[in-house]
Amino acid sequence: MTSSPALAQILERSDVWRGDTLARAPLPGVPTGFAELDRELPGGGWPRGGLTELLPVRRGVGELSLLLPALARLSSDELAWLVCVAPPHPLYAPALHACGVDLSRLLVASAPGRDAAWACERSLAADGVGAVVAWLPEAQTTSLRRLQLAAEASRTLLFVFRPAACASQSSPAPLRLLLEGEGEQLVIHLLKRRGSAQAAPLSIAIHRPLRLNHALARPVPTAAAARSSSQPAIA
Repeated sequence: MTSSPALAQILERSDVWRGDTLARAPLPGVPTGFAELDRELPGGGWPRGGLTELLPVRRGVGELSLLLPALARLSSDELAWLVCVAPPHPLYAPALHACGVDLSRLLVASAPGRDAAWACERSLAADGVGAVVAWLPEAQTTSLRRLQLAAEASRTLLFVFRPAACASQSSPAPLRLLLEGEGEQLVIHLLKRRGSAQAAPLSIAIHRPLRLNHALARPVPTAAAARSSSQPAIA
């Protein structure tokens, strides 16, 4: 059966996709640093202007290491700002630096409760921000929808960590990943993406120098301490 010209034009739109193929992304993705994962994502990488929901089965399975190559690329190559919102523990600065993240381009906002979602929205609206990484374990669907709309209005990567128990809940995020693993192997279940369903879980090898630690020799400064006139206004 031959498609009509009108149908062909509709199928060319980035917000329309066939159920048996990956969608075309409106913007080129940011390479994840893992070729096997890039092949499974519309746009060939982490989506700009969209919410990516990450659901680790427990803290410390390698969820942050999964993001490090992209964060290093954004901060070092594109000179973009990185904003981490409400991390559950201080981030270990030496490990971030060792993985290529430019610490001078990193802000950490210790925003509790509802202030965390607000800080995410403000960061997404700020000029020069390349990625927002947030821990929002109690975020409701309404709040996530607002963040998805805010991300769509920008070219920014937005990563939101939530508990794996949220996997059974509906979400406006166009990309949802359930993460589990041991050691340097991370197993990724693509719960939701724009396009065909994932045939089988994806197992990738990750380097895990990043850890969350209460006692840090060189903690990453909070946004309040690090803000200067050259940094983006997110307050």
